[in-house]
Amino acid sequence: MNQDHEPEATRRDASDTESSRANRGWWDRNADEYQSEHGAFLGDDRFVWGPEGLDEAEAALLGPVAELKGRRILEIGAGAAQCSRWLAAQGAHPVALDLSHRQLQHALRIADAAPGTPGTSDLVEADAGALPFRDGSFDLACSAYGALPFVADPVQVLREVRRVLRPGGRFVFSVTHPIRWAFPDEPGPEGLSVAASYFDRTPYVEQDGTGRAVYVEHHRTVGDRVRDVVAAGFRLLDLVEPEWPEWNTQEWGGWSPLRGHLIPGTAIFVCEAA
Repeated sequence: MNQDHEPEATRRDASDTESSRANRGWWDRNADEYQSEHGAFLGDDRFVWGPEGLDEAEAALLGPVAELKGRRILEIGAGAAQCSRWLAAQGAHPVALDLSHRQLQHALRIADAAPGTPGTSDLVEADAGALPFRDGSFDLACSAYGALPFVADPVQVLREVRRVLRPGGRFVFSVTHPIRWAFPDEPGPEGLSVAASYFDRTPYVEQDGTGRAVYVEHHRTVGDRVRDVVAAGFRLLDLVEPEWPEWNTQEWGGWSPLRGHLIPGTAIFVCEAA
């Protein structure tokens, strides 16, 4: 990328290959800043579903916490594997998968800084669209803002998750709430007015001076997400839209108390392998 110019933000088509290459590079370049800025909120061994701060310890979307012990769980788009470390502390056997090598290095850094505490049994660098695991090898799967917002073919990822889950296994994933795509990504009052069509599914792309994508996000409507889940062989058990809690006073990108009290920022899909 031309270092003399900031990436240009645009809306245009982006293939799965282009999206994967761009986002792997973006997370490798920005993992240090991301963990520095958000690491305290995420914690080293806390399972947070999104910027609202909904915690799996209280939400129990994967099932009763007491029943996680002994379960083999795949975390997709694990980042620094904070969620997997929490799962390990509950007695589960997590595998933390991410596309970004640098993000997984932060997982190792956290583990090295806390010797003797539960860590992750495995860290795997791989693309979520081609999971390197046998069929039916996991009891549960989860993803907190991992992979699905960044892929052009979410059904392929969902089918891969369904493949590696045992029948009846639960997959819970969170993404930016689709309604947010109609609003500017701003935490203040300017982010409260509709600026685009909710039905415009053209990807958001940041590209360098040569037109090469360096970051990509893909928009799906709520209906699209539901149809994707069903097409991949899941049953949708619940759709959770966390409300912004009074204790959370921080801003995180376009998320803020101002917006969070008015419109949803996160959508969490609770699915079961059919």
